[in-house]
Amino acid sequence: MDADWIEHRRSDDGELLGWMKPAGEDFVAIDLLGRSRTEAVDWLTAEETLDTLGLTYLADPYELRLDDGSWLKVRVAEVSPGGIRPQKDDWGNTSATELYYSTQFPVDHGILRPIA
Repeated sequence: MDADWIEHRRSDDGELLGWMKPAGEDFVAIDLLGRSRTEAVDWLTAEETLDTLGLTYLADPYELRLDDGSWLKVRVAEVSPGGIRPQKDDWGNTSATELYYSTQFPVDHGILRPIA
């Protein structure tokens, strides 16, 4: 996350939805995984994009590329500018700590990608 990114929070509860990254006189909407969700757009469009997007994409299934090059089905367990913590999708078993992995922020699509 760059120092010039501006937090965007949901108005009703203050939940962080993402950031607005300055792009000249416009802004790029950035989600919690650090992915650009718009091209350079005006402030209102960037805000509306993040509001509409919400947090639902964090519940979607993803694939994580392991060191051996194979792909593992995961769910996003935690996100922060400090890193992203995917968890092995193990039919809801969340008690085993070895099910967790770590990847950098912003997410690299070659490492963590949504399942189509």
